[in-house]
Amino acid sequence: MPRFYCPTALVSDALLDLPASAARHVQVLRLQPGDTITLFNGGPTVARPGGEFEASIERMGRSDVQVRVGAHHPVEREAQRAVHLALGMPANERMDWLVEKASELGVASIQPLISERSVLRLSGERAQKKVLHWQSVAIAACEQCGGNRVPVLHEVQSLAVWIKLQDASNTSQRLLLSLRPGLPGLREAVSAAGKPAPAITLLSGPEGGLSSAEEEMAMACRFVPVMLGTRVLRAETAALAALAGLLV
Repeated sequence: MPRFYCPTALVSDALLDLPASAARHVQVLRLQPGDTITLFNGGPTVARPGGEFEASIERMGRSDVQVRVGAHHPVEREAQRAVHLALGMPANERMDWLVEKASELGVASIQPLISERSVLRLSGERAQKKVLHWQSVAIAACEQCGGNRVPVLHEVQSLAVWIKLQDASNTSQRLLLSLRPGLPGLREAVSAAGKPAPAITLLSGPEGGLSSAEEEMAMACRFVPVMLGTRVLRAETAALAALAGLLV
């Protein structure tokens, strides 16, 4: 059954006009009145109870689609622990691919960073447009994979600024992907922390990795350096391999 993200309150038996992007997708799929779809709104909050809703198409306009919201199903397919990914943005289409796959794996949020060795450098309106594009990529990935909570795409920031904003009261476990020799493995570092943290913040570099000075800056902010293995992975591969190890 086709699934669509509808970021609004969903109430059983209510008539609802789908958002423009979802309506356009319904038109592309050539769905017709009477067809059944699934809606999710990214909850849970008071207004958005989470899970997903059945809905039936009532009317098809030239550019709008009206549905009747049906039964609510409190199903969730999210990871037991939130993992937040902060990374030096890989260039070209690799960032799109990374956002898509990270969303499929169940990442809670993605923080795009500009670091010393970053190839992709965005600012101003161009950065804003890219973040909106990546958010739409994340939404499409959740529609496809069955996720009911769309990861947040934060505004692009420099690594130095982002590090300074990390609140000392934040209780998430902080991990830094590094190529330094003799480091503990990812799972080893998570286990060594003892009691599982409510969340993990994972910092990963761009092509070429983070510089030594940047790693030192992160470690001064309680990031623990870890390794994935003996092979040197591409920036996007390393981030996704780490996410898979933490989420799956």
